[in-house]
Amino acid sequence: MQLPEIMLAVLWIGMTAYVLFGGADFGAGVWDLLAGGARRGRDQRDLVEHSIGPVWEANHVWLIFVIVLTWTGIPSVFAAIASTLYIPLTAVALGIIARGAAFAFRKVSRELWRQRLFGATFAFSSLVTPFFLGTVAGAIASGRVPPGIAAGDLVTSWVNPTSLISGVLAVGTAAYLAAVYLTRDAQRIGDEALTQAFRLRALYTGVFVGVMSAVGLFVLRADARPVFDDLTSGAALPLLVLSVAAGVVSLALLAWGRSYLMVRLTAALAVTGLLWGWGIGQHPVLLPGVTLDEAAATDAVLGASLGALAVGAILLLPSLWWLYATFQRDRTGEHGEPTPRS
Repeated sequence: MQLPEIMLAVLWIGMTAYVLFGGADFGAGVWDLLAGGARRGRDQRDLVEHSIGPVWEANHVWLIFVIVLTWTGIPSVFAAIASTLYIPLTAVALGIIARGAAFAFRKVSRELWRQRLFGATFAFSSLVTPFFLGTVAGAIASGRVPPGIAAGDLVTSWVNPTSLISGVLAVGTAAYLAAVYLTRDAQRIGDEALTQAFRLRALYTGVFVGVMSAVGLFVLRADARPVFDDLTSGAALPLLVLSVAAGVVSLALLAWGRSYLMVRLTAALAVTGLLWGWGIGQHPVLLPGVTLDEAAATDAVLGASLGALAVGAILLLPSLWWLYATFQRDRTGEHGEPTPRS
């Protein structure tokens, strides 16, 4: 495997991590939005805050990782994407900033009106940010980002059937992952009511994502036939089948089982299979008429970048693992009673 392929594989691993962890963070904000009034939705919002509070900032490390590696590893592709899709990308940046600030301010606010204001900002940003990220993915996948600085249409490049269905799927996937993760978190603290509430939300959202995925295939066939052909043939097809199978298993476990930890794994596998199916199906073409070998930086740059990442990973990955492991431990007292939330 040559350095460009190694770089792209590492970049896609970072993309996968951001979708699975950062996506679930956005989805938690969607459930915060749909939790209900201040009193009725308090328990659900408390669980959301407890689950994402320690890690929401850390999850965006993966987004920074993807941006930096794209910038250094395939600079011409980065320039084309950033210039053609600057409208949705700006919306994403503003959404992330507003979401983080509102989440932090809501925790320290005492007046109810401030809590509602910051809560609404946090929830709304959590909804629109993954949507715009999805439109960006749809624009790239459907070949609407040509090489060159701002060479594509600034509006129709991301306002089109493929991008819009990708945006809806991004929101649905984020909400689904969050509901699955929160079901397990509620079970771990011993709250049966919350467990069942999020189990049902995960089940319904999973069905919605499955239906929208099927609709998305028809949209791709009509609007972006090359992407449809890539996903339904060759090396990408087994990954698409794996994604569908993992999704069905997830729904079965949610409907008839209580193995919520296993559901986390199967749900993540379903999302990962679809993401990697897209990447492998489109490889080696990155933009219309541009292959990986043509766009990749020199071996000297790639070697230095990958070497620096390897050194950084020695410090970063154990730290992230310890962070996640620490806040995923069962919070039970000496006699097995759940520790009440503050």
